[in-house]
Amino acid sequence: MYAYEKITVVPKLPERINKLNELAYNLWWSWNTHAVSVFESIDQELWIECEENPVRFLQQVSSKKLEAAADNHEYLLIYDNIINQFNTYMNADDTWFIRNFPDKKDNIIAYFSAEYGLHETLPMYSGGLGILSGDHCKSASDLGLPFVAVGLLYKQGYFRQQLNQEGWQEAKFIKQNISELPIQATKDQNGNDVIISTDFPGRTVHAKVWEIHVGRIKIYMMDTDIPENNFDDRHITSILYGGEQEMRISQEIILGIGGIKTLDALGIKPSVYHLNEGHSAFCTLEIMRKLIQYEGLSFHNAREVVAASTVFTTHTPVPAGSDRFPLYLMDKYFSNVWTSLGINRHQFMEMGSSTHPDSRDVFNMTILALKTAGQRNGVSKLHGMVSRNIFNHVWERIPEEEVPIGSITNGIHTATWLNPSLKDLYGKYLGQNWEENIHDTKMWRNIDNIPDEALWDAHMANKQKMIDFIRDRVKTQKIRNGEAPEEIESIDKMLDPNALTIGFARRFATYKRATLIFRNLSRLQRILNNPAMPVQIIFAGKAHPADYPGQELIKHIHDLAHQEGFKGKVFLVENYDMKLARHLLSGVDVWLNNPRRPLEASGTSGQKAALNGIINFSVLDGWWVEGYNGHNGWAIGDETYYSNTEQQDNVDAQSLYATLEEQIVPLYYERNEKGIPVNWVRTMKASIKTCAPVFSTARMVQDYVKDYYVTAMRRKDEITKNHYALAQELSQWKSHVSNEWSQVRIIPDRKLNYYSDQKIFAGRPVELSTIVYLGNINPNNARVEVYYGKIGQDGMIEQPEIAAMELQGQGEGNNYHYKGTIHLDTGGEYGYTFRVLPYHSGLINEYDLGLIKWVETSEYNIQ
Repeated sequence: MYAYEKITVVPKLPERINKLNELAYNLWWSWNTHAVSVFESIDQELWIECEENPVRFLQQVSSKKLEAAADNHEYLLIYDNIINQFNTYMNADDTWFIRNFPDKKDNIIAYFSAEYGLHETLPMYSGGLGILSGDHCKSASDLGLPFVAVGLLYKQGYFRQQLNQEGWQEAKFIKQNISELPIQATKDQNGNDVIISTDFPGRTVHAKVWEIHVGRIKIYMMDTDIPENNFDDRHITSILYGGEQEMRISQEIILGIGGIKTLDALGIKPSVYHLNEGHSAFCTLEIMRKLIQYEGLSFHNAREVVAASTVFTTHTPVPAGSDRFPLYLMDKYFSNVWTSLGINRHQFMEMGSSTHPDSRDVFNMTILALKTAGQRNGVSKLHGMVSRNIFNHVWERIPEEEVPIGSITNGIHTATWLNPSLKDLYGKYLGQNWEENIHDTKMWRNIDNIPDEALWDAHMANKQKMIDFIRDRVKTQKIRNGEAPEEIESIDKMLDPNALTIGFARRFATYKRATLIFRNLSRLQRILNNPAMPVQIIFAGKAHPADYPGQELIKHIHDLAHQEGFKGKVFLVENYDMKLARHLLSGVDVWLNNPRRPLEASGTSGQKAALNGIINFSVLDGWWVEGYNGHNGWAIGDETYYSNTEQQDNVDAQSLYATLEEQIVPLYYERNEKGIPVNWVRTMKASIKTCAPVFSTARMVQDYVKDYYVTAMRRKDEITKNHYALAQELSQWKSHVSNEWSQVRIIPDRKLNYYSDQKIFAGRPVELSTIVYLGNINPNNARVEVYYGKIGQDGMIEQPEIAAMELQGQGEGNNYHYKGTIHLDTGGEYGYTFRVLPYHSGLINEYDLGLIKWVETSEYNIQ
């Protein structure tokens, strides 16, 4: 084999259309769908051949065709219009963020995520987490946030799924040709590649920095596949979620610690760090190390600064969903880190552990993020409740409902996921600038003004496009698997555009119950094969290469799809990616989602479906609990929790079949004289106008800004001024209170509380008193409260309320008398107790310390 050097030859753009290159390298074109016409109209055949990748297209298009376009008046009209739109967008100085927070425009938000789903051209995402990250970045750009993102460049990305003839998933990892992707090497001031270095056991690992332009913002991605590294280290960033635990911890060190080093190398000084899942939580350690080394702070002071500026979003609905590393790996990779932080091994390991059995002998990345971030949230209201439950052990004595984890419900980037034909239709009836007011619920009521026939015709056109796309993909699959010619020819007749079509597409994890609809095969056969009202189901999704149970679900659906009674009615499509998703989400009639409640943290595919007029049929989990109103779709089951999964599956399957038979199928086939399913279209409109404004990343990112980012910016300013005076004050105060807290006691006095065990009239104010011994804690640093509510069947206080108590005076020693008033407006049996919490005006959250003192049972006998 002879050696050779590479030379990349690209056509030179004519001066008149030289902005095409800048446009190709900015993902703005991916959500401004009409923008791609400036590429496609030059050479439509090549555009398709290049898989609609503008960078690859410009590398391969002929110079003659470029010159012809530059001389074509009609083309130049299109070109000038698109470039003017792009320039106007990029140079806007009146964005939402600038209008609302002009004094915060220099406060940079750094967003960390292990994956980004931006476009199928960049297959560096595995599922919902990555898509959410990509949509978050796009809306951050739209809203004009001072925002940068950090991630890893996976040259083999996530796997491409192929289904063999037997229906088994095969994972194909294909190395990406970076030169053909909309990604560029980041350069320093001297035009050199930016390369950062991170300490590993016995060696240094280097990473080259690349950048992706997403509208007005950039994502910086680190790549260890460079000559400076040894063979093994070059593969650290090869595959998303690849390898065993040692590979995973290596990836997360590069993402977190390397991510901070990347920002340092670029001179970027964030005010806010947003950790999207726990994969990047090591970045908090690096921020603390720098504060200790360069600012002279103690570990505890540095921790206060990190807490002030860090937001953490958890997506996991179960404890097992967290990355957990064995302690021997932590010793191997971090034995030098706790020394640089000025703490010992025990203190270091404590940051990633709790008393929970699953977290005692491992280092849990979610717990590290929860303990170091000052603000934390789940991704739907229900998921916030679930998170407070599963992570209650991090704040042991704090009641579950008061665990300091909030929620911001996920959304979707509207322009990315709305079908172009519907985008034009919405533009006609919602107003020319409707995309700038996506969160305006009043504007979306104008959906009712769209003629039923116009919306239905647009939907049916999208349905046919979806069918054509799926036929092509299935045909490619069957040709690859060497199937018989007659089997391949039959593909042209698969899928009936006039049949009610249900879509189920998501990751094949067992809790998502992809096969729930097959629980009663004979009943499902009757539903599918009613000649007057036929139904068909399309399945798509990947199982993780290490998830054998998930792969068995795919195999099971494949086998059923070939059985009599299901053949021609059930379809399984391989390689679920963003392109297939866009077709399904605008082409099916019903979007089916049936996870085992409450294990769906949010689920955004149904939000994308609703935006496109596809009606949701879902378990009341994740976002659908908030979105469903009884008129905009259908619910599977109710909000009842079953500890027995078999019972839950049976109940949900019965609900699924009954709703299909009695409501969904008849409604779809109920037509007027023009063949329009008027009541079905009414439900489509209800779905669009109720879901589109609320479940968008336009609303979501605004919530993050108002509820978390700006709070962190202000907090960071407060805690760093006067050389971190507040950080030092807080850490000293916390140390003092923690050391003294064991002395605090509540001394209830039945003589003071004469209402105890007595009947009173509803609505009458009830005054309560107690004595609190505070030891060496100043009463200004304590808050005393009444905790009260109705007593439930389990003997515990339900839906508790809290009333502050006022200090009345000091008795002997450090005993203090407190009094408070509660209001019991309805009849019933109530319970009340007293509690004490530490208080400091500088606390981010009053429950962060996890310190709380309740009345002990034995103390009711005192006095």
